[in-house]
Amino acid sequence: MSMIQTGRLQLSSTSPTEVTGGVTSTFTQVTFPSPFPSNAEVVVFPFVQTFNGPDTPGLRIADVTPTGFKIRMNELVGTGRPLSDGLHTVETVGWIASTV
Repeated sequence: MSMIQTGRLQLSSTSPTEVTGGVTSTFTQVTFPSPFPSNAEVVVFPFVQTFNGPDTPGLRIADVTPTGFKIRMNELVGTGRPLSDGLHTVETVGWIASTV
């Protein structure tokens, strides 16, 4: 039987685009409202819910555990430039977490 939890947060990017795998120092920690069972395999699906900035924000998820995950807005494409400076205004991000 799958277990599902949902949530939302306000997220922005105030630092350069992170392009190095495994570097999560600029990520935001999200804690699930209730921990999943300790042996559970958990997947997280994030979705940007608002359209506050002119450039398209991407989302990165890391370190998913039964107690939470890390998330970062990683704006990759900017207007007229191939790689954004990484900065992005506050957007509402919703997420769904489920066991598999």
